[in-house]
Amino acid sequence: MTNNKIKVFAPATIANVTCGFDILGFPLDGVGDEVIVRTMNEPGVKIVAIHGAEGLPLDPNKNVSGKVALEMLKEAKSDLGIEMELVKGIHPGSGMGSSASSSAGAAFAVNELLGQPFNEKDLVRFAMEGERVASGVPHADNVAPAVMGGFTLVRSYDPLDLIKLSTPADLWCTVIHPQLQLKTEMSRNLLRKQIPLKTAVQQWGNVAGLVAGLYKEDYDLIGRSLIDVVAEPSRSILIPGFKELKEAAIQAGGLGGGIAGSGPSVYILSKGEETARKVEKAFEEVYTPTGIKFNIYVSRLASTGARIIE
Repeated sequence: MTNNKIKVFAPATIANVTCGFDILGFPLDGVGDEVIVRTMNEPGVKIVAIHGAEGLPLDPNKNVSGKVALEMLKEAKSDLGIEMELVKGIHPGSGMGSSASSSAGAAFAVNELLGQPFNEKDLVRFAMEGERVASGVPHADNVAPAVMGGFTLVRSYDPLDLIKLSTPADLWCTVIHPQLQLKTEMSRNLLRKQIPLKTAVQQWGNVAGLVAGLYKEDYDLIGRSLIDVVAEPSRSILIPGFKELKEAAIQAGGLGGGIAGSGPSVYILSKGEETARKVEKAFEEVYTPTGIKFNIYVSRLASTGARIIE
């Protein structure tokens, strides 16, 4: 044990990235959760407070951060006592990786308290257990970028194979979060269990094009590849004004985008902050007349994941 108190910031993330269902994700700069961990005399995990979100469980077995900490202590065979406090900067059910941010932050912080016995891949693996608590599925497309930073690819789940991709320096993201709660489980239930081969081939081409565009820093190719023919057609019906948001953003100069995670947030990637701000204005013009409350975030893509801030 190297410290008895650590505060960690873990970024919000955009997963799926339109065509990369369950395999692609990236973090946002400056938007996320804080996880404070302290040692305590009795062994085990105790969550003492959650700020910024109502209704989240304090029971560590039912809380994503608590579950991550319990699994790490178990694997490390440690009798360390850990007290946790969460400051939520991302609303649960927003589609911006709320559970992933708390899970990743917990994994990073607990690893520090334990003296860093686990590597980066291990931290993703533990954070996935938090995602299992949140949605029933231990997916890594949010937690991998929240831990590792930058664009990440989950090449395989069995065995877990994570790849950090190139992230162009001038790539910005604009996200609108309508104040509607949309659970991941609800969105997953809308997905088709089987898709035609022709549809699958189109999706594979878009994923490959997006990855190539990132490495070539070809912003036009990135935009052309941000097309989802698998999940978006069925999931978008749950998001009021989705089509209008996308159209307005593209007209404003955005490269492309779609549903952030499972929604209801919608994201658009742009080349440069100036265009990202134009997309922000376009989002406002579309959504203000609806009467639905919303938040908008404009951010460069984060090159780093979870980190100590205190």
